[in-house]
Amino acid sequence: MRVLITGGASGLGAAVARKVLEHGGRPLVLDRHLPQVTVEHIQADLCDRRAAERAVHSLARHADGLDAVVTAAGIDACGMLGTVPADDWERVVRVNLLGTVAVVRAALPYLTAAGNGRVVTCASTLGLRAVSDATAYCAAKFGVVGFTRALAVETAGRIGVTLLVPGGMDTAFFDSRDEQYRPPPDAKLNRPEDVAAAVLFALVQPAGCELRELVICPSQESSWP
Repeated sequence: MRVLITGGASGLGAAVARKVLEHGGRPLVLDRHLPQVTVEHIQADLCDRRAAERAVHSLARHADGLDAVVTAAGIDACGMLGTVPADDWERVVRVNLLGTVAVVRAALPYLTAAGNGRVVTCASTLGLRAVSDATAYCAAKFGVVGFTRALAVETAGRIGVTLLVPGGMDTAFFDSRDEQYRPPPDAKLNRPEDVAAAVLFALVQPAGCELRELVICPSQESSWP
């Protein structure tokens, strides 16, 4: 199983890469940074659509095709709309939403050729509910939800599409936030490897059996202050 993973150098993406390896698969990582594990990879910025497309084609050609894509890359920019710099705000949408679309679009021919290709997109519980000081992230993740649901209809019978909606995970995702936007010390966060196990479960379903949406969150969601 050849699985292209965006954001595969850390966090959930790295956990998915490890799960694919454990399952005997072949993870192919696309990330701005070097992966934590020894896997095939290309460094590219999802803000650059052409670079992202080239990376997908290069990884797919090197692996002689793709069986699945997992779009785990994500960033945020916390703060009120009037205080977050416009470039930072728009970068969140470009990486989280437009980067997801660019990678999936480029991968479609390979996934179709695979016969039972799979796509797992990563939204967020903030793609289903809105909070203050997260307009960029909510806009991007609400967009991922809509995109994925429409993609599932569009590719029905050809490609399996799963929308992953994770709650807060114990990763470095929160480290760059101002203190006021970090989860409190006693926050209950999911382990990324547990969420990755659910992603793998979606990837190995037989043809015609679809996991359309997976909401995976701590029993007491507390990742947003």
